[in-house]
Amino acid sequence: MTDPVAAWLPAANAALRSGGWNGVEAAVVVDGAAQRLYLLPACFAPPPAGEPVAQTWNWPISTAAAGFGNRQDSGQTPVGLHRIAACIGEGAPCGMIFKSRVATGEVVADDPQQAGDFITTRILWLDGLEEGVNRGEGCDSRARYIYIHGTPHASRLGQPASAGCIRMDNRHILELFAQVQTGTLVWIRPDPSLPLQGAALLESAGG
Repeated sequence: MTDPVAAWLPAANAALRSGGWNGVEAAVVVDGAAQRLYLLPACFAPPPAGEPVAQTWNWPISTAAAGFGNRQDSGQTPVGLHRIAACIGEGAPCGMIFKSRVATGEVVADDPQQAGDFITTRILWLDGLEEGVNRGEGCDSRARYIYIHGTPHASRLGQPASAGCIRMDNRHILELFAQVQTGTLVWIRPDPSLPLQGAALLESAGG
């Protein structure tokens, strides 16, 4: 069986190292094709070519229903190299609803009947690191308020469903939040089978 991590690990390693990653700190990879988020743990060392990748933390996610792209107001999930600009929500109970990154005091149950793009439990606010791709006028991930965040709609994970952010199960975002910090690098790889907005994005995302 083909190791799914091996398909993107060389490109992820190159992208993360271009951002200053040395493998000592943890890093995050979002695999749009698999709709999974991987945590490369501290002191992670990519194996030699052809050898299996050591077990990594990974969880199902949802990226944007509209696909991948970096343009402002696209409703798409941005691609390329990012860092965590802010870790928000420490100490809040699981299921806490946030609005404008502030806890509302309302806790929502898993898979609520009411519709809504809830932001719950924890927020990791992403900041693009590639000028003209996911940073700067018209494409800035931080200005687009792109987060990794909890959702009560766990049954929708594993398929594109968000308005641009990266959704995780509330319990899983708690696990991730405990292992990252401000400055942790995040590389977002789109689904290679889907078109992107602009050829430069394909180059940035490593295919």
